[in-house]
Amino acid sequence: MTYLEKLNPWCIIRLQANMQNQVVARFRRRSDAEAHLQVLRRLIPSVSFTLIYNVMLEQQDLTAVK
Repeated sequence: MTYLEKLNPWCIIRLQANMQNQVVARFRRRSDAEAHLQVLRRLIPSVSFTLIYNVMLEQQDLTAVK
């Protein structure tokens, strides 16, 4: 995970039919992400989008927990 991705944990995800997903945009604040999600849903009503909080632990963090 890059430093920029760590700074922007709120993600808008496009859900696809083949059980895959695509990150459409990343945001620092949930309110910004929700506002952008509303715009996307109005502009592209045929596509499914969802909002997630994406925090990934780095390998060194995982080894410290064990």
